[in-house]
Amino acid sequence: MTQEKWGQLRQRLLKTVGQNNYKTWIEPLEFAELQDGVAVFTVPTSFMGNYVNQNFSDLILYELTMSGASVQRLAFRVAANSGARPAVPSSQPAPAVTAPAVAEVQYPGSVSEVEPENVVEALQAAPLDARFTFDTFVVGKPNELAHAAARRVGEGGPVTFNPLVLYGGVGLGKTHLMHAIAWELRARRPELNVLYLSAEQFMYRFVQALRERKMMDFKHLFRSVDVLMVDDVQFIAGKDSTQEEFFHTFNALVDQNKQIIISADRAPGEIKDLEDRVKSRLQCGLVVDLHPTDYELRLGILQTKVQQYRASYPDLRIADGVLEFLAQRISTNVRVLEGALTRLFAFASLVGREIDMELTQDCLADVLRASERKITIEEIQRKVSDYYNIRLSDIIGPKRLRSYARPRQVAMYLCKQLTSRSLPEIGRRFGGRDHTTVMHGVRRIEELKTTDGQIAEDVEILRRALEA
Repeated sequence: MTQEKWGQLRQRLLKTVGQNNYKTWIEPLEFAELQDGVAVFTVPTSFMGNYVNQNFSDLILYELTMSGASVQRLAFRVAANSGARPAVPSSQPAPAVTAPAVAEVQYPGSVSEVEPENVVEALQAAPLDARFTFDTFVVGKPNELAHAAARRVGEGGPVTFNPLVLYGGVGLGKTHLMHAIAWELRARRPELNVLYLSAEQFMYRFVQALRERKMMDFKHLFRSVDVLMVDDVQFIAGKDSTQEEFFHTFNALVDQNKQIIISADRAPGEIKDLEDRVKSRLQCGLVVDLHPTDYELRLGILQTKVQQYRASYPDLRIADGVLEFLAQRISTNVRVLEGALTRLFAFASLVGREIDMELTQDCLADVLRASERKITIEEIQRKVSDYYNIRLSDIIGPKRLRSYARPRQVAMYLCKQLTSRSLPEIGRRFGGRDHTTVMHGVRRIEELKTTDGQIAEDVEILRRALEA
């Protein structure tokens, strides 16, 4: 360790602690010597030595270690002529060391004992669910971009985005994709240290390190992983110290070209009490929204689950229309949807009956009541008329101009999808139209969704606005 290297290290500390802290506490430090794992610094006063020891010693130790120095502890000694001046200018040579050490920080045998290949074990990473792989993830339009990005990261090769941020509501597949990435990386690149944990676990380990005075261990371990995956990052919002450490960990890993994958329940910019600098770092990569599931995706998920359950329930039969009914009625949460199917299979096997509509409605009465849509036909009509900038009376009225007919069909389609009202009742609310007119409008929009990108986008925007 040379004076020149210490000067370079101080510049890195300046970026980390800020100009004021640097001028007050770091710049007056003078490097004296490094011997037997002890880095000795001279300080103008014992108070300064104690303060630096309590507030910056972990950071200095980390920077020294990252620069290649073999350091086990720091020692701070008062300069011989400290009474003549408040601080030692950085341009002056280190003064003679005559006073005894006033502060030391030591981590006996800590950092050196943890080899890089044991980092994940040392951190006690969260267990991965064997069910959550790419093979079991059902891909549809609402999640295809998130799936493609996760696949690319899971391949273990170089990617053009870091971090990858997956966000969306409850039960849309964020955790499934996180686990799938981890499984894929372990299979393709077993030499990598892949760490998956929740933001709550990150905070717990941070607090534990503070309490046990092992922050150097914490920093070293987290900065030694090759891929860091943090689930539900919104949990650290409002927790300033944890955000501070997360920020520095993030920067250190990105500087080393290590991959970071984050999940959250909303976009980084919308997370309340998350520091701006953390939001900025999260937004510098690829931020992908997992949209609420559509009917086709929910039906695909149910069909996939049925195939998996066949191994356990080979003799059970499902009547036509049951899966379609469930996909239509349970629309907000995939976990609830899967749980309903699990309950159905278990109940049907116990009573020895076919899974038909009667059994489904009896077995899932509570789930179906909880999933009952609260959106009204009038609300849909108002939202559609506002969206297309036409009068509500034109939506309901008899005019057949295309500028009115198409929004009217969109509104009918949304009423069929988002309410439990019958076709005749929907027709009555649209100026007393026949149920066959409603049926034609619904089918027409279903056809246009596959061929007309603008109609598909309009329907999706309106549906999300109504379900918000």
